[in-house]
Amino acid sequence: MTKFLLFTASLGLILCGPLHAQKKAAKAKRKPNPAMAKVEDVEGLPRVLLIGDSISIGYTVGVRENLKGKANVHRPLTNCGPTTSGVAKIDAWLKTGGEGKKWDLIHFNWGLHDLKYMGPKNQNLADPKAEGSHQQVPPAEYEKNLTALVAKLKATGAKLIWRNTTPVPAGAGGRVVGDSVKYNEVAAKVMAANDIPTHDLFTISKEGMSTMMLPKNVHFKPEGNKVLAKSVSDRILKELK
Repeated sequence: MTKFLLFTASLGLILCGPLHAQKKAAKAKRKPNPAMAKVEDVEGLPRVLLIGDSISIGYTVGVRENLKGKANVHRPLTNCGPTTSGVAKIDAWLKTGGEGKKWDLIHFNWGLHDLKYMGPKNQNLADPKAEGSHQQVPPAEYEKNLTALVAKLKATGAKLIWRNTTPVPAGAGGRVVGDSVKYNEVAAKVMAANDIPTHDLFTISKEGMSTMMLPKNVHFKPEGNKVLAKSVSDRILKELK
């Protein structure tokens, strides 16, 4: 019996070894997200920084393509997550593309990660109705963080554009329909107090939700990302002029 168990264990290791290697190789072969490519500035073009979570990652490449020859479009090489991440990392993100370089325009957003629900042990995307579930960054803290972040962004001297938070569709896990509206209202107060214009992607996304957004998901279909990219590109060009 002991020999049989040893044989079985050894066989498991032999079989698992190649499987693990295959998974590791597949991961290594996975193409890097082109949105995270480093950008080499073209001399003489304005420098633009996009800040945001996976929604902004989805439109980054499209914006770069639309503004090719018109602007150098950078982003932090990460998902910028909630405002708590922003407060911790904004100084580093503002050095994207080279320390000491000036930004002409910053197009920014935080919200979908702030309003999402976490479990009692900070499990991601928890059921909002479950005991111990809580929003990752409650509205009052969101307002405080946004105020601090806006002060940092204003200090750069760049033209600032706030991009409001896109909708939460029915059935999207870990979030509540309507919370984007509540957080956008908080953000609107902060932006009004700082004379920062709002780029309204919420309305565009809400009106085109059935064709633009994935079902029961806060993310966008490829065609939806194209619509967002065009809107962002057009607004950036308008503000740069």
